[in-house]
Amino acid sequence: MNTSIDPENVKAVLATQFADFDLGPVRIGALWPMLGKGIFTQDGHEWKVTRDMMRPQFNRDQMSDFELEEKHVQNLMRAIDTRLQGDWTEETDLQVLFFRLTMDSATEVLLGQSANTQLLNLPENQSKASGTRIDFAAEFDNALSWVYTRGRFADNYWLVTSKDFRNSCNKCNEYVDYFVQLALDRNSLAKDQDKDDSTATKKRYIYLDALAKETQDPIELRSQCLHLMLAGRDTTASLLGWLFLLFAQNPNQYQKLRNIVIENFGTYENPLKINFTDLKNCRYLQHCLNEALRVYPLVPFSVRQANKDTTLPHGGGKDGKSKVFIPKGPIVEYSVFVMHRRKDIWGDDAEEFRPERWDGSFYLLITDVEKFNGGARICIGQQFALNEAGYVTVRLLQRFDRIRDMATDPVVKHEVKLTVSSANGVKVKLHASTVYPVSCEILFISHFPQLFLENWQFCTTG
Repeated sequence: MNTSIDPENVKAVLATQFADFDLGPVRIGALWPMLGKGIFTQDGHEWKVTRDMMRPQFNRDQMSDFELEEKHVQNLMRAIDTRLQGDWTEETDLQVLFFRLTMDSATEVLLGQSANTQLLNLPENQSKASGTRIDFAAEFDNALSWVYTRGRFADNYWLVTSKDFRNSCNKCNEYVDYFVQLALDRNSLAKDQDKDDSTATKKRYIYLDALAKETQDPIELRSQCLHLMLAGRDTTASLLGWLFLLFAQNPNQYQKLRNIVIENFGTYENPLKINFTDLKNCRYLQHCLNEALRVYPLVPFSVRQANKDTTLPHGGGKDGKSKVFIPKGPIVEYSVFVMHRRKDIWGDDAEEFRPERWDGSFYLLITDVEKFNGGARICIGQQFALNEAGYVTVRLLQRFDRIRDMATDPVVKHEVKLTVSSANGVKVKLHASTVYPVSCEILFISHFPQLFLENWQFCTTG
């Protein structure tokens, strides 16, 4: 195995020499029982075909549909309201709430119907989250834990399996299959009906409906949705969790960003319209997101496998600055986590959260190649993740003017699956600038009475 924390080597593996490296059979084999065929389990031509089929669906206005996102933000606020004791909340694990929020928004965008995990976990709805129905989030997390364990066994990944793992995979498939069939039925009906463009009304964008126009294979549709469910939920929730953990540890930065948010986007009671351009132009917000991704990258280490004899830019010669030969077959491992803590690149404060470092030339030092495991395989939903994280951050800062760190363990521990989140959670208290009941007019309906989601929780195996 070859290991590197050199930015030029990482850039070569992910971008400039992308064609020389594959995911390799270990990663594909570890993921396959849960996700099936898709962008995270394909190499070469197959991967390109899938990527080309999916990419147009992420160039839609839906990726910046903050009206849809606001609905889930209101559910988040309602969950936080149940923890208010006067002006301050009780100790609250924001990470759990963030994972529920992103699961709800991801399922609504991808499948057309939200899993409503945030609502199901409100005290008044706990009795509804019982019985024999499929707990999709718990099954999804359980399967994901098994997948991570399989990956750690490298070439022996196939030894790590169980009835529990297979059951979780089957239940996830069953949940998504229902919505796949709905999409196929809608697509078939649309083909049979005569269209009158003059009377047609614009329908809400659903990813599965758009993809069903490209392929009618139900297994492929299910697999693509599961792949994107993983990307759409875990990346954004982990980013939000790390960001607010860092804010709790650095309340001055929280207050600085809040002042900028109020100036640019108004108060919670009297908000200005928030759009994609304004979020992108809010420089300190982008600095904070970038710095959170630098300090706690969502994929701290990863591997590729050389599919031919090749080289990497650095590692050879007496000084290590010459090219180094990489034969076909061996694994190349790289750690963005360690690379982001190199003091020769970031300075003596490399381990500190300092968003101001992103002013000026530092924009050039860290790119999407590193932040989103990029290059040709750059996260296809990266802008969706950043949009959602930015919007949720603005809305929370509009409503809560102070944050208090309630962590009891000074050591930050990591929960490693395919992305990394805080194993300690994000335990804080929030101070509301205005205390009043938050409206939430979300219709609580499941069109599939045998399947709906309960509590999100960490699931471990072994």
